[in-house]
Amino acid sequence: MSVYERLSKFKDNEYREFQSKLVPNISKDTILGVRTPDMRNIAKEVFGTKEGNDFLKKLPHKYYEENLVHFFLIAMIKDFDECIKETERFLPYIDCWPVCDQSSPKVFKKKHEELLPYIKKWIDSDHVYTARFGMRMLMNEFLDKDFKPEYLKWVCAKKGEDYYLKMMVAWYFATALAKQYDASIVYFEKRKLDEWCHKKAIQKAIESYRVSDEHKDYLRTLR
Repeated sequence: MSVYERLSKFKDNEYREFQSKLVPNISKDTILGVRTPDMRNIAKEVFGTKEGNDFLKKLPHKYYEENLVHFFLIAMIKDFDECIKETERFLPYIDCWPVCDQSSPKVFKKKHEELLPYIKKWIDSDHVYTARFGMRMLMNEFLDKDFKPEYLKWVCAKKGEDYYLKMMVAWYFATALAKQYDASIVYFEKRKLDEWCHKKAIQKAIESYRVSDEHKDYLRTLR
């Protein structure tokens, strides 16, 4: 049974309508209407099988859900070099934010030193979702004990008018305000971000339970 046939068992037209509104930049014709838990289960079922391995070799896929299953499969690869190879092969085919945002390879957490150069390369990419993925990995993996202030510069330097790119910049800095406040607040005091990202990051930080009330009050003065 193919991945498409497995997905077809869980098609839901009502959910398809709902999902298409969340992902307006891709055609509704490419959405089947399958819920994320079902897609994750399918990925688990086929991972490591001939069917799963053959599916990873087939790009591009036709359906949104096939792309999600593809990235869920990549996230389960335990060998770092193989995971990186498959990630880099797949990134150019990502065409929307849910595919970009819902998969986080587990092996990346164990290989920070090796991962960092790839993150920098991804952020520098002209492909919106490759850059977004790079920023998300930097946010997920390098805002805690492995944080360095220079990483803020990488994201701040990322320019572009695409909504999903700018939203990721704002999301990164809002998270940085929660986790690395002293290093990141300077970017708002000196207004180093573009105006839209500056305001959106402050908004998201103020909405976050991880930012203190004192810091929120100060951020309001920087709007």
